[in-house]
Amino acid sequence: MEMNYILNSMWVLIAAVLVFLMHAGFAMVEVGFTQSKNAVNIIMKNFVTVSIGVIGFFIVGYGIMYGKSLGGIFGVDGFILINSPTEYAGISFEVFFFFQAIFAATCATIVSGAMAERTKFSSYIIFCIVSTTLIYPLIGHWIWGGGFLSKLGFVDFAGGTAVHAVGGFAAFVGAKLVGARDGKYKKGRVNAIPGHNIPLGALGVLILWFGWFGFNPGSTLDITSPLTAHAAITTLLGGVSATISSLVFSTIRYKKPDAGLTLNGALAGLVSVTAGASIISYLGAIAIATVAGIIMILSVEFIDTKLKIDDPVGAISVHGICGTLGTIAVGIFSTQGGLLYGGGVKLLGIQILGVTICAIAVLSLSNITFMIIKNTIGLRVELHEEIDGLDTIEHGISAYMDI
Repeated sequence: MEMNYILNSMWVLIAAVLVFLMHAGFAMVEVGFTQSKNAVNIIMKNFVTVSIGVIGFFIVGYGIMYGKSLGGIFGVDGFILINSPTEYAGISFEVFFFFQAIFAATCATIVSGAMAERTKFSSYIIFCIVSTTLIYPLIGHWIWGGGFLSKLGFVDFAGGTAVHAVGGFAAFVGAKLVGARDGKYKKGRVNAIPGHNIPLGALGVLILWFGWFGFNPGSTLDITSPLTAHAAITTLLGGVSATISSLVFSTIRYKKPDAGLTLNGALAGLVSVTAGASIISYLGAIAIATVAGIIMILSVEFIDTKLKIDDPVGAISVHGICGTLGTIAVGIFSTQGGLLYGGGVKLLGIQILGVTICAIAVLSLSNITFMIIKNTIGLRVELHEEIDGLDTIEHGISAYMDI
């Protein structure tokens, strides 16, 4: 028992460090997929997200998420880790908190990309505080902290809904309320605003993919469990399958292999297998991710051309849509009660109900938060600031020296 405690604590600590590295990936993806004049602003948002996320989760978030449950809705103790135990689920409590705190910051940073290039730095910071101290911990309590969804039988192994869909839902509201970037939609036309450094974006995707091997397998909290290696393989298969499907589909649809969509395809696949990484088969992971790579492209197109919501990095589609898709797919592909494995429609119904409840809650809380910000300090920078770039206006420095 003592050896398992040491091994598992060490494993989760390593996994947490891998998840921490994902913040570098998020930053590189967002910088690469946006304009050079806003690179410093995006880097600053990602750095501050980690800091605020951890502090907010430490002071308030952990207690709401994992404290003693009040009616299955939210936790009521454990704030500032007061009276915390020395052990949690067979590992060091400190290691468990570290792992969960990094998850909280990861959820918040998804919103940054969707609102990039026109959002006030201060306004984003305020939302980040609310996200890591209330929105994410609340949903997390329902799913992982002994709340009503977990008791209902809702399954979300590593955060397909709790992290990714929550971030995607909030990103949808934020991008809608802040409005599109200048010049994005004019006279009924959709104008592309290309990112300035696709190689940097590709590096970010690879870093995220690398970190995902901590995100999913680490969620078992047990290196000795066969589910850990299983989750690693389904994660790998998810990423490669969606990369291929998005590559092929973008080539067929747009007559060329689109680099940005293929890169986002990898992320879509990784997101799609997150909810069921430990309980879907290898073929199930391939099937889910293959569909996700295609659905992501259709979603990006629909949100951009039909809804006229400007999402520079495709965060809503990658995280919100594919996180939802993957969570619902658990009800079909789970080897433990899924539709294809003789479980009937019960689990599928629970998954649909759970995602719907989470979506309504996050959309409502995000809308309230963003509306308050919009009607007080404002969400959006001035037009001349957007045109000149947020780097020099908000931070007094440019990311690149003029040659």
